[in-house]
Amino acid sequence: MHPVTERLYNAAQALRGISGQSAVARALNESPQTVKNWETRGVSKAGALKAEELLGVRAAWLLTGEGAMGGGFKSNVQPVASGMRRYPVISKIQAGALCEISVPYGSGDGFDVEYGDDDASQWSFFLEIEGDSMLPDFRPGDRVLIDPDVTPRPGDFVAARNTKQDATFKKYRVRGINELGKEVFELVPLNDDYPVMRSDEHHLVVIGTMIEHRRKFRRR
Repeated sequence: MHPVTERLYNAAQALRGISGQSAVARALNESPQTVKNWETRGVSKAGALKAEELLGVRAAWLLTGEGAMGGGFKSNVQPVASGMRRYPVISKIQAGALCEISVPYGSGDGFDVEYGDDDASQWSFFLEIEGDSMLPDFRPGDRVLIDPDVTPRPGDFVAARNTKQDATFKKYRVRGINELGKEVFELVPLNDDYPVMRSDEHHLVVIGTMIEHRRKFRRR
């Protein structure tokens, strides 16, 4: 048992009288499989924040074991206001799997969490920009909110699965219709040093469309 998950079970019992994997999963609105996975790899930051909100256990104690288990503290993580929600920040590998599986991730499976308006579809997620192919508009460390239910229009920015089976983030440009009636599109980097990819030359699948961009500012 991972020590973070063991602390979660102990806190659920002590603070809410909840015991057992299934009961903890129900209390956190998680799937039993997600909680089972936590037993091996530990509770993610997003999962810890959810436990803080729903169980009253301090997320910092849950992740580190330091300080008080729950209550009597001033947190810099405030409860989500009405009309807001938590979005997972998932890896490009997880994003690449979105087209193939019905439940691509649990709400605690991201490596981080972002807060935003609750106006996107169920499986919307943040993707962190890597590399410099989308400079100058998108910098490494920037995060973009991707909605799989939004169909892209020419000129939109999209996350798409590439030939490596993980996600890439590029500008969407339509180039016509092929003999099968399917749309031929290009994934266009904003940095001219990188090549354009065409859907009739590479196996490309659009995962979702960007609906928000959050820029990372650096101090010099």
